Amino acid sequence: MLTIEQVSKVFYPGTVNEKTAIEYLNLTVKDGDFITVVGSNGSGKSTLFNLIAGTYPVTGGSIVLNDKDVTNTPEFRRAFTIGRIFQDPTKGTAAKMSIEDNMVTALHKGMKGLKISLNAKVREEFKKELSQLHMGLEDRLKDNVGLLSGGQRQALTLLMTVLSRPQMLLLDEHTAALDPRNAQIVMDLTTKFINQYKLTSLMVTHNMQHAIDFGNRLIMMDEGKIILDLTAEEKQSLTVPKLVQKFKSIKNKEYASDEDLLVT
Repeated sequence: MLTIEQVSKVFYPGTVNEKTAIEYLNLTVKDGDFITVVGSNGSGKSTLFNLIAGTYPVTGGSIVLNDKDVTNTPEFRRAFTIGRIFQDPTKGTAAKMSIEDNMVTALHKGMKGLKISLNAKVREEFKKELSQLHMGLEDRLKDNVGLLSGGQRQALTLLMTVLSRPQMLLLDEHTAALDPRNAQIVMDLTTKFINQYKLTSLMVTHNMQHAIDFGNRLIMMDEGKIILDLTAEEKQSLTVPKLVQKFKSIKNKEYASDEDLLVT
């Protein structure tokens, strides 16, 4: 599915501000993997997602998606096969467009430009899809998305991303800005859609319990490298304190508090 080989990312090379964000990173993601990604701020998690999505060019190394080298493929082209959901609920939808128009846009992306007309049949299908969210949005097709709450917008973004049928789903702390109730709703929907559509997914989270509870694999990053890669079996006996201790043992590093490493 995804193979990252010896990938590096250096910002401002050759200047006094030169910074290595990713250093000779290797990662293989298998079809159907749901991998949670943890690490302290500045460990390289979001940079890794930006390299996979094509937002940043790599400094070195290669990225292969479904046997196709996409290392130099621009972001807008990768967006046809990679779905990404950000922490900010406003980033995944167009506020001044209606719910149904937003959903048509997602379908256009998923069907590679085929024209889709809004008619009674399409609207009924939209209502059916929206009813899965249990947020009453199926009765608000003509409402502008800007009228929705953050939780509603993030749930809609998730549904729209799934409708576009991505080959890979990148979840970039997609529940971090939500209140606990809506965060749980969105995580439940995430798990449901990943299982239902067998989506290959990577999820960055600062919530170590989520990293343990969700997915079939967990990787930990630090200073632009993957320092820990745990299988589903290894995660079964894992607890938050054990995960923190693994980090401290590997890096021989202490923090003022565990919260400085990751938020639980």
